[in-house]
Amino acid sequence: MGKHNEFGKEGERIAKNYLIEKGYNICYQNYRYLKAEVDIIAQKNGILAIVEVRSRSSKFLENIAETVTPKKIKLLVMAADHYVTSQDLDVEIRFDIITILKQKGTLEVEHLESAFYHF
Repeated sequence: MGKHNEFGKEGERIAKNYLIEKGYNICYQNYRYLKAEVDIIAQKNGILAIVEVRSRSSKFLENIAETVTPKKIKLLVMAADHYVTSQDLDVEIRFDIITILKQKGTLEVEHLESAFYHF
């Protein structure tokens, strides 16, 4: 596995632990539906958070969260819809992004709640 893939998995682990510390219940990790994958599905206070994790080991000119493309958003919405339907859930859904920046031995975690809307 490439170093970028290893850091991506580490980023998902960091994001999961961050959410747990914030009082979220982790419902599912790496949920797959057709060509879509949701990194983390978590719940807190009756809200189901569909979380995309983005990890980087250096700063680029563009914001890490802005790397989530319209195509990726469409896939996340499709997978979230399938998850909610298959589990017969009646919950409010929110789409979040957690960014993890690893730079000079330090980690910077940012949680963007309601990062985009699905309509």
